[in-house]
Amino acid sequence: MTSLTKNRIESLDLLKGLVIVIMAIDHVRDYFHNSSYLFDPTDPTLTTIPLFLTRFLTNFCAPAFSFLAGLSAFIVGRRKTKAELSSFLLKRGFWLVFVELVIMNFGWCFDITFKSIHFQVIWSLGISMIILAGLIHLPKKIILIFSCVLVFGYWSLAFLGFWSLALNES
Repeated sequence: MTSLTKNRIESLDLLKGLVIVIMAIDHVRDYFHNSSYLFDPTDPTLTTIPLFLTRFLTNFCAPAFSFLAGLSAFIVGRRKTKAELSSFLLKRGFWLVFVELVIMNFGWCFDITFKSIHFQVIWSLGISMIILAGLIHLPKKIILIFSCVLVFGYWSLAFLGFWSLALNES
């Protein structure tokens, strides 16, 4: 066994692979399912069970990618100094942003002029890594406060948005 494979956690790699396979199935559906843009695959009145389940499961993929990226950063950070980890996260983050904006946008749209730019999961992971590259230098209490504001602030905005939509519809 090489030193590279000895340092890997197989269950994390398996989970990452499973999430990628589920996401790939959904992306293939986007390309080849002739009604993918005609109705919402999670609408129970219009969809089939396999289509619904595939689309439903993909709602967990982006949060799983984000969680696993953070967990991986933590694990890598246990073996590296803060400066090394920060450099690693910064490089990886910029690489992911590049991949999303250039490679993935071309792959989805087949448009060499890039008239339409889509910011999706890979971009958000890259930006998160860039931000994390700076955050790891802060004291843990500040990181905890930042994290709580981010998580609870998001849910507060989502909750307010839900009620705003509900009130506008009535």
